[in-house]
Amino acid sequence: MKNEATLVIIKPDGLKKSLTGNILSRLSETKLKIIGAKVIQVNQDLARAHYHHLKEQPFFLELIKYISGELHGENRVMALIYWGTNAIGKVREIAGATNPEEADPVSIRGAYGRILTTGLFENVIHASSSDDEAEREIKLWFDPEEIVVDLYPAREGEMTKGNKRCWK
Repeated sequence: MKNEATLVIIKPDGLKKSLTGNILSRLSETKLKIIGAKVIQVNQDLARAHYHHLKEQPFFLELIKYISGELHGENRVMALIYWGTNAIGKVREIAGATNPEEADPVSIRGAYGRILTTGLFENVIHASSSDDEAEREIKLWFDPEEIVVDLYPAREGEMTKGNKRCWK
């Protein structure tokens, strides 16, 4: 099997509840390498771009409020890139089903997730579901110089003070 990359986001509720260490410990069971990591504040543009495929869903605006921290008063997420053999499958298995009530109780979402009365899945973690989705998401959340492996083709871009690598 070839190496692949996957994006993992520990969502605002995971950070607010101090679950970061527990989640990272569980993800370490995959024996994958972390090749990118950062804590960032999610603005509306990033949130909308990340969930663009759900924009027609009735829960879209609540989802944007969730990932941008408005629901928890905690506008921070931890974005990570895991890399290695079957990275997407390994991470998704440990993350569990998107719906916390359907997730294995020992999975991350099964242990820490919940469903709000509005029906929104507050599932603590995001994990890419395919190679194509992982590439789109990684390019959205990370610049090439923030990743220690050359995952995708990049070019030199212009910056106000020097050059910066940009996605092609």
